[in-house]
Amino acid sequence: MDKRTSSAERGYNSRWQKARATYLRSNPLCSHCATLGITAAATVVDHITPHKGDQALFWDVDNWQPLCKPCHDRKVVQFFVKIVVTPI
Repeated sequence: MDKRTSSAERGYNSRWQKARATYLRSNPLCSHCATLGITAAATVVDHITPHKGDQALFWDVDNWQPLCKPCHDRKVVQFFVKIVVTPI
């Protein structure tokens, strides 16, 4: 069962949607794909360091990066695998 609070409760509200849209207009390409020489539209504003509810970190634009959804999904999976999987 997912014990996470709703996205709105985590700060992803109308203020975030406006900030996200503004950021993506200024940063329209996926930063990870760009390092691979690929041009892909960014559709997600990713928090480089997970904010874990820290509002200062949540709103720190220097902690944001533009990613396409596939790159963001890979990053999230890798992050959660590191937390869930304990080395033997």
